Amino acid sequence: MGGVAAYLLLGLTWYMAYHLVALGFPEAFSVQGSSLSGDRASLPSQLFYFSFVTLTTLGYGDIVAVHPLARMLVILEGVTGQLFPAILIARLVSLHAQSKRKT
Repeated sequence: MGGVAAYLLLGLTWYMAYHLVALGFPEAFSVQGSSLSGDRASLPSQLFYFSFVTLTTLGYGDIVAVHPLARMLVILEGVTGQLFPAILIARLVSLHAQSKRKT
């Protein structure tokens, strides 16, 4: 359960990073051809959605990072989204194997 909670916290952390970038650079993200700067009310929900789509590496393409800083964050989140479950599963398997050897 701790691994799932950590994964969800990663998504929230990346969401906050995207939100800071979007506030600093209003044209940093594009939603289906229009920027997020025109629709401030839906900005948090769209970036929350974008964060978890990126973390899970689904990449629907309906929200695109345009600014170089935003693109860098997207790449880092995608790598994190791939490595975290792999490392977590490897660790759980090694713990399970160790417990089997002890018994």
